[in-house]
Amino acid sequence: MFKMTEQTFEFEVIKVNSQGEIIQRTCQQNTYFSEALVEGVILEMVSIPGGKFWMGSTNSEGNYPDEQPRQEITVAPFYLGKYPVTQAQWRAVASLPKVKFDINPNPSEFKGKNKPVDSISFLEALEFCYRLSQKTGKSYRLPTEKEWEYACRAGTTTPFHLGETITTEIANYNGKFTYSKEPKGVFREETTEVGYFQVANAFGLYDMHGNIAEWCDSDYLPYKGGPLEIGERAGYWLNYKNHRVLRGGAWMGSARGCRSANRGHGDMELGMWMSGMRVACSIYD
Repeated sequence: MFKMTEQTFEFEVIKVNSQGEIIQRTCQQNTYFSEALVEGVILEMVSIPGGKFWMGSTNSEGNYPDEQPRQEITVAPFYLGKYPVTQAQWRAVASLPKVKFDINPNPSEFKGKNKPVDSISFLEALEFCYRLSQKTGKSYRLPTEKEWEYACRAGTTTPFHLGETITTEIANYNGKFTYSKEPKGVFREETTEVGYFQVANAFGLYDMHGNIAEWCDSDYLPYKGGPLEIGERAGYWLNYKNHRVLRGGAWMGSARGCRSANRGHGDMELGMWMSGMRVACSIYD
């Protein structure tokens, strides 16, 4: 076990009803450590406490078959990036010596140093973690799918950590499609800078719903005992042997696709306009 030098930070957490109205605002605290990449470029890693949660969703969410059945999961403590990896952070790490895979230092379709890196493959995301680990001596990695959903929910059981729905005033997605009773919103057609909406979940993580889909270090497989593992659609998974999980939804997707339980996926060798990453760090090495 290694000890990080942690600092305390404050953040605002909101709760939204099914009409998209903010019905509660609270100020909360958590701890994080900073990793200096190059001068002026810092990675902030938030402490995620261990615990249990129910992974997946129920039919009442208007869910997809690959989110079932719900299962109780135990997650060990770890660290997770406060924000998705930015283009400035990506370039800083891409300049480090190669470990296993090549990295495009400037892959993003939507340019901006404080915008999330986009259009990266799962393998490139892995290489980011390899290079950062080699530089720092810490165990940087991608979160597993279980860790990602646990961190996103931050103790909530609603469709979103923000509450019953989301709006384009608090998240970046295609607002032309509603999820519940909220009004239609805008479709920005691009990513926004990380932390743009200035609302976090109860762990202090930003942009967990929308903006950029985040690679997880998990194969895209059915949940045990679910409708896509047994029954007439059981062979569905054979088409996706080379796919890895993407979580969080993205700027181009619907609110439904941004829910805490929603499971995206992509070919591990391909980068897409909606694919980015958020880095994790193990506490026990």
